[in-house]
Amino acid sequence: MAETFRTGTYQAGADVHEGGNGEDRRVESGGAPSGGVPDGGMDQPEFLDLERELTVLFRRARAKQGEMAREVHPDLESAAYGLLVRLGESGRQRATELAAYIGVGKATMSRQLRALEDLGLVAREPDPADGRAWLVHLTEEGRGRVAKVREARRGRYVEQLSHWDRDEVAELARLLNQLNRGMEK
Repeated sequence: MAETFRTGTYQAGADVHEGGNGEDRRVESGGAPSGGVPDGGMDQPEFLDLERELTVLFRRARAKQGEMAREVHPDLESAAYGLLVRLGESGRQRATELAAYIGVGKATMSRQLRALEDLGLVAREPDPADGRAWLVHLTEEGRGRVAKVREARRGRYVEQLSHWDRDEVAELARLLNQLNRGMEK
């Protein structure tokens, strides 16, 4: 992607045919697919291209999340991987905070935390600020397993994007951060 990205042209949805819709549409630097899409409203070609590329990215991310979850522990549910990463980055948190961050209800969060406790990856302790609440944190085992998987993932990114200029990687990270912040609103 980077090689042709620098020239201003790229293959949008180049891998969509991998179990996707089979389309192979060329997109020029102006963002309009060959064959043309009417400009204006929801049919703006740059947003159609964005939707297509995000669909591919999200599909791959879901598949990778499942792989990473199994690398942490063979019995770990795919959805729980993000929860472990959040705990690794943010430290001790209440289950209600985790549920709000992940976007699930209290019952779902309780079930996931129970499963993670059973696997020895998280532990709970009373919240000193509120004796009725509990704080959840990674165990040493959980912290080690998550760190190992995340390090391997970063290694794969380095390998897969080795032909990219480092400024392009930084720009991609900046744009994804901007996208994520905008989607939180």
